[in-house]
Amino acid sequence: MRIARVAYQGRIAFGVIEGDTVSELDGPPIGDIRFTGNRVPLADCKLLAPVLPSKIVAVGRNYSEHAAELGNDIPDDPLLFLKPSTSIIGPGEAIRKPHGLERLDHEAELAIVIAGLVRNADADQAEAGILGYTCGNDVSARDYQKSDGQWTRAKGFDTFCPLGPWIETNIDPAALRIQSRVNGEPRQDGNTKDMIFDPVYLVSYVSRIMTLLPGDIIMTGTPAGVGPMEPGDDVEVEIEGIGVLRNTVEFGG
Repeated sequence: MRIARVAYQGRIAFGVIEGDTVSELDGPPIGDIRFTGNRVPLADCKLLAPVLPSKIVAVGRNYSEHAAELGNDIPDDPLLFLKPSTSIIGPGEAIRKPHGLERLDHEAELAIVIAGLVRNADADQAEAGILGYTCGNDVSARDYQKSDGQWTRAKGFDTFCPLGPWIETNIDPAALRIQSRVNGEPRQDGNTKDMIFDPVYLVSYVSRIMTLLPGDIIMTGTPAGVGPMEPGDDVEVEIEGIGVLRNTVEFGG
C-alpha cells in the first residue's frame, strides 16, 4: 500500500495511491484504515511530507563506508541524534542553505515510519510497529557539525529533513538500492543490505530509550558519497521500491 498526504481543493488529507487516483482516508493511517469513499485524480493533488511526527530520531554512521569517508570509526551501538519536527519539508519544497554556511550536504536515507506506540519492544514487536518506509534526506550543515562537537545545529535547521514522496507499506527493507543525484549527476549509490544496524533492530533499540509514537520517523543512516549542494541545485533521493524524492536548494534567511 502506498500512503500519501496530499493537498487538494483547499483540503489536506491522507490517502492511498491507486494508479492515477488517490482514495481518501478517514484520518491518519493509524490502526484500522478506513476510506471516506472520496477519490480524486493524483494529478490534481500536491504531495506533502507524508507524516508530521512528534520527533525524528536519526542514526549516524550506520554504513561503514560512509563512516570511513568522514574519517570516523564504526560505532559499537547505534549513534543517535534528534532532528526537530520543524525541519520537515515535502516533495518539491526548497531546502534553504543558511547564509554564511560554506558546505551544505545531502545524505540519502531510508526513513522508517512508526505505526503505533512502541516502547521496550523486542524484535517481533518492533517489526509490527513499523507502518512502512519513505525516502529521506538528512541535510547537514557540515561546518557546524565539525565545529560544534554535537549535531543539533548542523542537523536541525528548518527544511533540513525532506521526506516523501509517500509511505510504502509493502516492502522488504533488507536489500534496497539507495541513490542520490544532484542536477542529475549521481552522487550516492548504496544498498540497505550494507547497514550496520537493520531497521527492526533500530526500532527496538530506540524504543528502549524513548517511546515511539504513531508517525514518528527513524532515519537509518546514509551510504557513502555524501557531498555538497548549492542554491539552484536540484536534489533527488531515490530508493528502490519506494520512489523519488525531489527538492531544490535556495538561500535561507
